[in-house]
Amino acid sequence: MTAAALAIIGTTIVVSSFISGVFGMAGGMVLLGVLLVYFDVATAMVLFSIIQLGTNGWRAFHWRSFVRWPIFWGYFAGAIVAFAVMRTIAYVPDKAVVYILLGAMPFFVDVLPKSMRPSIEWRGVPVFTGVVTTVIQFLSGVGGLFLDIFFQKSQLDRKTTNATKAVTQTFSHVLRGLYFGSIAGVGELSATMWLPAIVLALIGAMAAPYVVERMSDHGFRQWTLWIIYGLSVVYLARGGWMLWTGQ
Repeated sequence: MTAAALAIIGTTIVVSSFISGVFGMAGGMVLLGVLLVYFDVATAMVLFSIIQLGTNGWRAFHWRSFVRWPIFWGYFAGAIVAFAVMRTIAYVPDKAVVYILLGAMPFFVDVLPKSMRPSIEWRGVPVFTGVVTTVIQFLSGVGGLFLDIFFQKSQLDRKTTNATKAVTQTFSHVLRGLYFGSIAGVGELSATMWLPAIVLALIGAMAAPYVVERMSDHGFRQWTLWIIYGLSVVYLARGGWMLWTGQ
């Protein structure tokens, strides 16, 4: 891999970790989109999981006093069920499919009327969320957008939302890494690659709380939407181009 490619990946890791640390989502879309340029799907997913595990794990630790643990344990149960089913199927999507799913996810989310969106605080919803979000993560790589549907209608503030999502997503990154690693191995990944990646991810994540503390709940939601939809358009275009050209 060239020095320019390594520089691009390194910069993306820092920026995406910062975005995830501030908004609790969207950063994964940035990082995975870039990793898919340089790696096959399975390898990109494993490296993505390792990096996100580092940054989400730190974020979960930092905001641990705000975590709603009953929500996490319900999510945990649902995610385990989804992992068992998907591992039996052992499906690995191609790059075009991943890009299109990444780009289309926010628009799929908007199709569901807000009045019909359940709250993550309702009984049974965390289990359902764990099942479906895990399946989506194995297909598109990123499930945070779908997960956010169930937080939007809740009465949780931005810190509790960020903390609880960080814990659930940390666990999801472990499952995704195990899923793709057990199916296709880890390719050429080694400690010399993923250890520096984790360090860079932590740098971005540690800078994020300074912004979160100064951001209003309204600003938090507005910036999240702008970033997500901007990325969605880019990924839909790239996925469509890959299908058109047969890449």
